[in-house]
Amino acid sequence: MSEKRKNDHIELAFKSQVSEKENHGLYYEPLLGSHQKVDLTCHAFGHELKAPLWVSSMTGGAERAKDINKRLALACQKFGLAMGLGSCRPLLESDERLADFQIRKYIGEQPLYANLGIAQLEELIEAKKMHAVSELLKKLDASGLIIHVNPLQEALQFEGDQFKFAPIQTIERTIDALDQTNIIVKEVGQGMGPNSLKLLLDLPIKGIELSAFGGTNFSFLEHSRHIKKESATLEPLLDFAYIGHTAQEMLSWINTFAEQNSLYKEKSLIISGGIQSIIQGHSLLEQSNLNAVIGFASKYLKPAMDSQEVLDEFIETQINSLSLCKNFLRRS
Repeated sequence: MSEKRKNDHIELAFKSQVSEKENHGLYYEPLLGSHQKVDLTCHAFGHELKAPLWVSSMTGGAERAKDINKRLALACQKFGLAMGLGSCRPLLESDERLADFQIRKYIGEQPLYANLGIAQLEELIEAKKMHAVSELLKKLDASGLIIHVNPLQEALQFEGDQFKFAPIQTIERTIDALDQTNIIVKEVGQGMGPNSLKLLLDLPIKGIELSAFGGTNFSFLEHSRHIKKESATLEPLLDFAYIGHTAQEMLSWINTFAEQNSLYKEKSLIISGGIQSIIQGHSLLEQSNLNAVIGFASKYLKPAMDSQEVLDEFIETQINSLSLCKNFLRRS
């Protein structure tokens, strides 16, 4: 041990104490692995990925969206990952921001999904303008469409859209109108209960994103915006921000359904929202009866806003962490 390393150990020893552990249901088996890199190749949503990581849909602000999306796409191409774009709603109105989203040339053959909200799809169906969605997918050369569902967020938002139909009806009508099944459905920030999940598994879609309770809570965010403008008259609405389901809950329900119907295992999952670490994500992947990947959004945003180098280094660290998980952590 070098003199510098010894001194570092002495200086940092008291700062490196931990009093609690969080194994996420995993056993640390130091005698069973090595430091050799593990092949992390997986299959999800009809694609082969070099690691089970998905850049979940996010927004980075209109001013920087182009640079952020480009860096994320280049990283996905480099590491063999998949990506969902932030809301493509502006592109339904004009092509002014089209360049911010046209990143197929950067991501190469990796999966790239467009993203629209259930409210916009309901409006387009009612107006018989679903051709606009087909045109959008072609413009972006997208692999498919992510539909985000957010009724509580919309209810707590000043500018929120009011749904005329139950979202499951709109999803079914979207499948029929687009005549394609490359569709992923996600709820934004609060997850879904077992009845909603079962209805989705019965549909001819590619899969579900478990954007679970515990990550960014958009209902809470919108309520906070209300409180700034109004007063305590809206305080009862805060209760809704604490309604939701964790990734662990949803995965347990889906696993039970998959045991009852093996056809559900043909679908894939993105496990995101409330995932605080690669170890936690790895634990959930190991539990899943369906092909699954870990989805992160805000964790990628900060390094993507910094530089390509910082983003690539961050993702490489995640991949190395997954390799360590495979080597030394076991569920039984």
